[in-house]
Amino acid sequence: MTTVKDPATDFQLPPHNEAALEWIRKAIDHESGLALVTGGVALGTGSFINPLGWLAFALAYKPLVRVQKLVRLEKIMTLLLQEFNSFGIQVFPVLKIQDKNPVDLFIRFPGKTHLFISIRSKGDSLIVYNEAKEVLQVRRKKNRLGTWEPCPLVELGDYKSWLDKNRAIFGMSSREAQKTPTARVLVLWPPTKASPNHNEHLYTEIGNMKVLVLKRKGSAFVIPEEEVTEFVRNWLGKYE
Repeated sequence: MTTVKDPATDFQLPPHNEAALEWIRKAIDHESGLALVTGGVALGTGSFINPLGWLAFALAYKPLVRVQKLVRLEKIMTLLLQEFNSFGIQVFPVLKIQDKNPVDLFIRFPGKTHLFISIRSKGDSLIVYNEAKEVLQVRRKKNRLGTWEPCPLVELGDYKSWLDKNRAIFGMSSREAQKTPTARVLVLWPPTKASPNHNEHLYTEIGNMKVLVLKRKGSAFVIPEEEVTEFVRNWLGKYE
């Protein structure tokens, strides 16, 4: 357990929990009903509150995947808040980082643990980890194999580095940001799945779960979408 820094009296966290969830729902409604003019508005590093509010959540993602991403975020955030609200969970969605894909979800249990969650889908395909090259590959129909770019494992490592440098956004001390146990989690959205043929040494146990762990710029857990709440429950149990 790490010590939580007392924030200044005028300190304001980025949008999170129910307020952020409401923004996401408004963005979904807007995107579903209107053709947005893309560009012009995005969340800059360290800048979360702007005149358009919820609209910035939508514009953080590329037009072709925007509604899908928001719907997936809404589903997972709803489940997490229902399950862990009594544990003091803070869920920050759509944290924009310059020149990178946004952090889909940053989860904070103050003084206990942090989690970065990236939600990804590659359609009807299997995800394969090339141990020799430490790269993720996508196996599609007819056995075609391609490299996953940008690599979500690298992105998860970058997100942790970003937090260390931008901890003040969340009112964290240097110690809390750097020393708090942090899980980097790649969530595969169906029909995308991890190949069942990975070597046994790439798996670990988190509570009662057997989880795939892949290394690239640190270690990341790879789980299917339906196991998100179970994983968070087991991970949090290590630090309660």
